[in-house]
Amino acid sequence: MLEHFVAGTAARSAAELVGVNRNTATLYYRKLREIIAEQIAHEAPVSGEIEVDESYFGGHRKGKRGRGAAGKVAVFGLLKRHGRVHAVMIPNARHQTLMSIIRKKVQPDSIVYSDSWHAYDKLDVSEFHHERIDHSRHLALGRNHINGIENFWSQAKRHLRRYNGIPRKDFHLFLAECEWRFNIRSPAKLLKILTQWAKLPA
Repeated sequence: MLEHFVAGTAARSAAELVGVNRNTATLYYRKLREIIAEQIAHEAPVSGEIEVDESYFGGHRKGKRGRGAAGKVAVFGLLKRHGRVHAVMIPNARHQTLMSIIRKKVQPDSIVYSDSWHAYDKLDVSEFHHERIDHSRHLALGRNHINGIENFWSQAKRHLRRYNGIPRKDFHLFLAECEWRFNIRSPAKLLKILTQWAKLPA
């Protein structure tokens, strides 16, 4: 089951392949996601060049998209260039919410890259060096871009698309899984780390 989870096999398919009840497989997958979420919650703050951005997850709906879209799950992420990503569900994209996460997860004097969303204005008068990119004019200007965190959004949405809807109360677990997969990448390393975290024999 652990190998199927790392390989991205759906719980229902893994249950049939391993020969266990579907509910058993679903519960096992949930426990693994809980372990992942607990482990990555304790990671140390990052420093250096950091990209920040918000994204909105949910099914295909008509109407408004992006910030303020109804029925979507709002997520904030920050990525250390050539390093790891951190993503968390947020109640809103106001500056109080975003700055609180940035101060918790990013060390002072780091360079923070953002888009032109007004909630990031507070970074201009903070303990961070702030660079912003106006996406209405440019996608990137030299090192001034947020392509890395946008790549994570793309990968996370592609991974989550295979599920036919995720209950909001469980979304943080699936998001933690996406973060973990993006940061480790190698299937062999993912399996080794998860085996150790789950205290299972190698």
